[in-house]
Order: sequence, then structure tokens, then C-alpha cells
Amino acid sequence: MSAPGPGAPGPAARALRVAVIGGGPGGFYAAALLKRLDPEREITVWERNAPDDTFGFGVVLSDETLGGIEHADPAVYRALQADFVRWDDIDIVHRGRTLTSGGHGFAALGRRRLLQILHERCTELGVRLRFRSEAPPAAQLAAEHDLVIAADGVNSATRAAHADVFGPQLTTHRCRYIWLAADFALDAFRFEIAETEHGVMQLHGYPYSADSSTVIVEMREEVWYAAGFADLDERASTERCAKIFADALGGRALRGNKSSWTAFRTVTNSSWSHGNTVLIGDAAHTAHFSIGSGTKLAVEDALALAACVQEHPDLRTALRAYEEERRPVVESTQRAAAASLRWFEELGTYLDQPQRQFAFNLLTRSRRVTHDNLRLRDPGFTDAVERDFGCPAGTPPMFTPFRLRGLTLRNRVVVSPMDMYSAEDGVPADFHLVHLGARALGGAGLVMTEMVCVSPEGRITPGCTGLYTSEQADAWRRITDFVHGGSPGTALGVQLGHSGRKGSTKLMWDGIDQPLDGGNWPLSAASPLPYRPGVNQVPHQLDATGLALIRDQFADAARRAAQCGFDLLELHCAHGYLLSGFLSPLTNLRTDGYGGELAGRLRFPLEVFDAVREVWPEERPMTVRISATDWAPGGTTPEESVEIARAFVRHGADAIDVSTGQVVPEERPEFGRSYQTPYADRIRNTLGVPVITVGAISSWDDVNSLLLAGRADLCALARPHLYDPHWTLHAAAEQEYAGPGAPWPVPYLAGSRKPPTGRTDAPKPRLTLTGP
Repeated sequence: MSAPGPGAPGPAARALRVAVIGGGPGGFYAAALLKRLDPEREITVWERNAPDDTFGFGVVLSDETLGGIEHADPAVYRALQADFVRWDDIDIVHRGRTLTSGGHGFAALGRRRLLQILHERCTELGVRLRFRSEAPPAAQLAAEHDLVIAADGVNSATRAAHADVFGPQLTTHRCRYIWLAADFALDAFRFEIAETEHGVMQLHGYPYSADSSTVIVEMREEVWYAAGFADLDERASTERCAKIFADALGGRALRGNKSSWTAFRTVTNSSWSHGNTVLIGDAAHTAHFSIGSGTKLAVEDALALAACVQEHPDLRTALRAYEEERRPVVESTQRAAAASLRWFEELGTYLDQPQRQFAFNLLTRSRRVTHDNLRLRDPGFTDAVERDFGCPAGTPPMFTPFRLRGLTLRNRVVVSPMDMYSAEDGVPADFHLVHLGARALGGAGLVMTEMVCVSPEGRITPGCTGLYTSEQADAWRRITDFVHGGSPGTALGVQLGHSGRKGSTKLMWDGIDQPLDGGNWPLSAASPLPYRPGVNQVPHQLDATGLALIRDQFADAARRAAQCGFDLLELHCAHGYLLSGFLSPLTNLRTDGYGGELAGRLRFPLEVFDAVREVWPEERPMTVRISATDWAPGGTTPEESVEIARAFVRHGADAIDVSTGQVVPEERPEFGRSYQTPYADRIRNTLGVPVITVGAISSWDDVNSLLLAGRADLCALARPHLYDPHWTLHAAAEQEYAGPGAPWPVPYLAGSRKPPTGRTDAPKPRLTLTGP
């Protein structure tokens, strides 16, 4: 983050006239910083409330934010330091047991005191403060001032007035919550779960002064209605919450401050500025309170905005630089906050987890805290969680074995299926032997083939592999023999699929999803819908004869796969290919018994599964890959994905491989670190079935964290294994693990430790000599 200094050069010869709409922490702090950097600036803050009015109670700031404040304005920092309450522990109360994790480091103070400090600083510097005053419209202020800072909160009138430029998107979530306070100091950040007759409720609490704590009570909206809170006023709601969480409060009362129940709204904007008007804080973005980010983000916005205004020659450049600096940071925080928010929305699915695992899951819910850094913060707690998980001493979670039917995997790492588009006539070649063989030598417990097609017409491209001829089967046998002989203990899985309406296209690097220039083959699908209208061909809708033919092709391919010696078979029902096309309501518009409601859409994929399971050896496991969401309106819902998984498990699936999307081209995925894991997590913890999670998992720390939290049983990684075929062995070396979960091939043993590099450290100075 940029940090302005008093002597930095300014952008304008004439002192700026600045209007600030909204007197929250972000607005006041931006005003104070801009005035301190140039005392000649005319800065006015409009705040509709009185100086002593405030909503909420305590605020939490990070050490990083405090460091920025200290550098930018030591006077404000000193005042804050005098009032901060600091603590290290988090208490998690689950079914009557309190588990404590330490080493987290929080700092908080009262919101009223924070605003008082900022009021005093603004007054001292000469900022005009207009309390009990509605700000003029932003457009009027923009005409009269050089810069307008809209810090007018989540309900920003400025943002609404210029929505065509800012492009706001507001998403309302599924929980109701209320901000309250208790007149005593909790001795830790406290999460407490109450399982009531109406449903699950949770308390988030933390101290913010020597005699006061913030208490937030939250629950799913249906629980809120069932408990009757919709009919209660502030006083009655406060008393009811105090009664529900009497143990956490020691029987003490709670109090409100114009407190009301609300549903959290996530705010995003496509642009943060409009001419000389700029959004900061909640007007620009919000992040769920469960990661303590609202005031922190607003203060950091103020720091960055003041710095950019000071550093750049004109306001247009400064506002662009401000957004370029802050947007990546904010979006990362919002992704973490969204993960935390969803975790609490789905809290009920985790209650039956072992208590330490539940606590670890809660602590790592946002992915900001991971297994590795939690070990640094509190090694005793982390060791206890690992013991409960079944980790032998010195064994990271990812190197524990996992059993599926008659197959025991030596570790939890899977090389995800990746189409290589390098076959001729469906025959895997030397490339596939080297590609899969290298990943098998690299230490993963399970290596998956690309999607292996069950017929020539079921290929995606001319370069796709198949298992519909004896020549193909012989080539695959060569690969399985190498893997089992050259890397004993590595399991090799085959993924069987049919392209459906996404077939007859060019190799990926020649034009992904583009039809061939010549030699196209006819396509078939659940319904006659092209993947891209006007681009891809219209598939014919499969009739009873076509369905039976394809079902038999899957079974024939499975027989060949068994004869080839594959250890595991996965049925590809994801990513918009044929079987996925039956499952999604966006691609299955049939009106017969194979369409309509979910039971009908499941019918053909289940028939194929049954046909494959019947010929696949009993002792060998079968998994199913699904797209748990289509990332598009009207597509598969998270609730339906659970039912899809349930149906396959009832038919004999040993695990569900949970992916998302690629069903329709208009999808809008929410990309981010391990972004698909919440869908796997939901299926695992709702149904109690093994799941494989996949998608933007790149570090061994993430793998350990997901496993230990009980969000997945296996982690599939694709691109990391393209970057480093020995990703798993290197992960073991970096964790100083040398056990049975990651054995190095004997010819490679000499390379099992990271090679030394040249020294880069210079001799340290020992003496300071003075004088002639």
C-alpha cells in the first residue's frame, strides 16, 4: 500500500477543494490525511448524524492497517494505541466444549472512540465538519469542488444516483444478523454455536474495551422466522439473544444501539470513480463481518486515495491509480469474506464433525488461515487436530492413505484428468506414455487419464483418445504396465466420457470449441441445442435406439479398461459433455422420461453408470465427475448437485469428483483460490460420502488445509502437475517428509533433496571505526 508523507509533491498548483459525503471512519480519515498533506486544501465533511451518534460497537484493525496509519499520521496512531484492546486467542464453543486456538493477534477499540479520535484530528487540522447535515447531491458537489469522496456507506445515494457509471451489483445473502454489545470484556474472540429447536444460531463476539464486547448474533433466515424474531422489536430481540447465549454471557444482559436485524449485502462496482467523484469504503465494496474487514478496508481506501492524490499530477490519473492499487486487494478480501460467509450459511452441515476438526474448519474457512500458518500460530492445537485426523507423527495430512473399495491410495493427491489432444485415431501414443508415466513417477497417489472417448463420434477433437478398438486398448495396456512396474503403489484411473454436443471441434490450441474446417462428424445430445448457436452444429436428439447404443459403448469401453489394468474408473458427467447435458436443465429440454424434473434428467446417466458398474470389476472403485453448478441462471443448483451425488452413491459410486461449469458458454464462474471446493464440501458434509475436490488448488498447504478441515477426501490438481510433474514429491521434500506416502523412485533418490544454491549473503559488519 502507498503511504503518503507530509513532504510529498502535490498534483495541483491551486489547493484542492474537497467534499466528503459521509462521516464514517473512511470519510473522516481521508479528510484528515488530505488536509495534513496540504494544509491549504479546503476540505468539508457532511455527516447527517450528530457527532456522538454511531451504529455498531467495536471495530477490529489489523497490524498491517495500523502500520499504514502509523506511517501516514503518527498522531492518530498514538491516540488509537492508547485505547486498543489486544488479544491472541479464539474460543470456539461447540456442543458444550470450548476449544481454544492462540497466536492470532487482534486489536480492537470502540467505534465511538475511533470516530472521536478522527473528529478531533480533523478539527485540529482545519477540516470543516458539518454534522446533522445532509450533503448536497454528488453532482452539485462535483461542480463546486475539485474532488468528491463518496463515503456514504452500503446504501450510498451517490452510487445510486450514478449507477449507470459505477455499475453496482448488490447481492443479498441468506442469514439475518444483529449487532449488540455486552458490558463486560470477553477474554478471547468467541464463536459459540446454539442448536435450538428452530435451527442453528451462532454468536460472534470480541472485546473492544476493558469493560465492553461486541456481540453479533446470526442465523439462517428460515431459522430467524421460525424463532419468531421477525415479530420482535429491538428490546425483545436483545433479551431473547441474551437468553439463548446465556452461557457465553455468564447470564449478563445484552444491549442494542438502534440495532435491527438485517441480511448482509455484498456490494461490488464495475468502476469506483465518475469524473471527479470517487467511492470509498462500503459505498465501493463490502466484505462480510466474519473476517472483520469493513472498517479496515475503508481506512485502507483512505490511505491509498490520499497517497495517490499526492503522488500523481492530475486527479484523473490519481483516481485511476487508486482503483488499480486497491481493487485487487479488495477483491481478494471479498473472496475470502465470501468463503467465510458461505461457511456460516452452511454451518449446520458441519455440526457432526469431530470437535477439533470442526474448530479447524471454522478457523480456516476463509482460506486466509491455513494449516501451515496455523501451525506457526498454535502448534499444539494443530498437532491435536492432526492426531484426531489419523496422521502418524511427522506425517502431513496429504500423505495419509485413503481407501476406496479394494483400492488403497498411498496419499491424497490426484493428478486431475487433462485432455492432451495428442492421439491419432484415438490411440494413445508415446506422448501419453511419457506424460502419464512422468506424473506417476512424481508421487501422486492417483493419476487420471484424460477423458477417454467411448466412440469415434464421442470425441471432442480428432486428437482425443478412445477405448473403442483393440489397438487403443493395447496402447493403454502399455501405459498401465509402465505405471505399475515403474512406479509401484501409484494407482492409474481412466475417465470415460462422450463429447455430446461439444464434439467435432478443433484442437484446443487451434481454436477451442470451434468446429473443424472439414471432416466434421454428426453430434448427438439430450436435446437439439448447439453449444454456440450459429457456430457449432445442431446435435440430433437421442432416441431410444441411440440411447441404448451409447449405453452399450460405455459398457464396452469399461470392459476394455478393466482388461487394460486400470485401477479406478471415473464416469464423466460434467462440463457439458453428453451425460452432463442430460443432467442440466439448461441443456436438457426433453419432455419424455429422460427430461423434465431432476429424476428424469438423472435417468440416462444412471443407466450408463449401472451398465458400467455391472462390467467393471467388483473390487475396483468407480467415481463420478459432476458439474455442481452451471454458473448460469436456471442451471443446476447447489441443492440439485447434492441430489445428483446422492443418486450416484445409491447406485454404487465410491466417490464424487466435484467440478463445476463448462456446460454453457454464457457461464460466469466465480474464479478464485480453490473456488470449487465449497461444492465438494457441501456434498461431503451433507451426505457423508467421499469427495474429490478440484479447481485452483495449487499449494500443498491448501491440500493439507482442505483435508484436515474435512472439506474433501482427495485433492485433484491439474496445472500444477503440468508445471511440475514431481509436484507431490517436491511437496514432501518441502515439508521434510520421507515416509511411505511419498516414496521416491529408486533411480531418483539422489535428487530427493532440494539442490543447494550459491550463497547470496554478504559478511556481516563486525566493527564500526570512527576517527582518522
